[in-house]
Amino acid sequence: MPTRHLIIGNGAAGMTAAEEIRRHDPFASITIITDEPYPMYSRPGLAYVLMGEIPDSRIFCRTREYYAERGLELMFARVAAIHPDRQVIELADGKLLPYDALLLATGATAVPATFPGSQLDGVVYLDTLKNVQDILRRVQTGARTAVVVGGGITAMEMAEGLAHRGLTVHYLLRKKTIWSALLTNDESQIIESHARMTGIHIHYNEEIAEIIGAHGCVSAVKTTSGQFIPCDLVGAGIGVRPNVMLGKNAGLRIDRGIVVNEFLETSAPNIFAAGDAAQVFDHWSGEYRVDDLWPSAIAAGRMAGANMVGARAAYIKDVPFNAALIFGVHVTSIGQAGTGNRSADDENETLQYQSRGSSEVWWARPGGPYTSAWSHKGDNSIRLVLRGNQIAGALILGVQDITDPLRDLVGNRIDISSIRSQLQNTNNASLSQTLRGFWERWRRTPVRLPAYPLGV
Repeated sequence: MPTRHLIIGNGAAGMTAAEEIRRHDPFASITIITDEPYPMYSRPGLAYVLMGEIPDSRIFCRTREYYAERGLELMFARVAAIHPDRQVIELADGKLLPYDALLLATGATAVPATFPGSQLDGVVYLDTLKNVQDILRRVQTGARTAVVVGGGITAMEMAEGLAHRGLTVHYLLRKKTIWSALLTNDESQIIESHARMTGIHIHYNEEIAEIIGAHGCVSAVKTTSGQFIPCDLVGAGIGVRPNVMLGKNAGLRIDRGIVVNEFLETSAPNIFAAGDAAQVFDHWSGEYRVDDLWPSAIAAGRMAGANMVGARAAYIKDVPFNAALIFGVHVTSIGQAGTGNRSADDENETLQYQSRGSSEVWWARPGGPYTSAWSHKGDNSIRLVLRGNQIAGALILGVQDITDPLRDLVGNRIDISSIRSQLQNTNNASLSQTLRGFWERWRRTPVRLPAYPLGV
């Protein structure tokens, strides 16, 4: 009898795991279960659909024929329960499916708004294809004004997308700058100027006190300062929450996500987890963290798939690397680039990797004294976070020609003591040239050894 593999979730982690299992075992039984009625699609592409840059048909990554050609059964169903003691899952219709190995790639869901009036028709989210299609339907049938709330990338994408669709957009931020968990005041001002050029009205130090309705639909927002903003839509981008309830109800170890070891194994035998729902060890911070990046989901899915067929290969998270296009400004963060201006509500403030919407928790907990180096020209900015003789992180706005060198230097924990004083020289007008020259010399070194890990 072929080995029976079940995968709950049809996103980046689940699909990659299925492909990896098939690569190792051409005869295995592989079933992918999803509660969405589509083959795999790119969640990072949803914001592009909202922006009007691509039609929704272009976000599909796999066709139904692709599954069939590789012997992957795609099942559209909802899983009601997992029974680890019997190694079966139970579908909502009561059907039982046995497994030899099970992967939970259940992803994450937008955190629902809890303001008074959040249940009104017209409160929208940017997390699934169905929700984006719902937003577009409302725009096409007369929505003219939107209020968007949230401090991270999803909220900014909604604000930008709705503005591009011709709506008047009011963007409410509870703090005094944009993206304060990641950006300095100077960096935030660059983003703000571009947001305002898009026509977005930014309201700082402001939150929703109540969503007001008429006939069951959104009609206005009352803010904490007493402002009354008439609107047709309220876009909530206040974070994402890993989908852990199946694992929790099955008795798996749960923290913020489904906790896994280096082999992506959960606390139950033959059950693995990967992607947005998994909480993995991050050797960059020394902590277990939810790993929400699209490329990380692919890497973890590949490793989970290999381990489901007995490979025993450890998943080691690469240096955090995120790139975004925010109001027309390219933003890339590498390593520990957070500002430290974090509160409980910042936990889901996010950047994305090379395409909109693929996100991960970004803020950094400093493990020791940090200094910084900064260079700014027009709308281009480079900020380095230095710890000892290493670059612990970097934030690049605008021109990205130094991104690859910095990714190498941060990721390999290279000793930069020979140029440290130049980097900290505030009169250094060629920070980028200094870094590139050092990187090119490092690349030519016959034996390139990284420095000791941070904190060692």
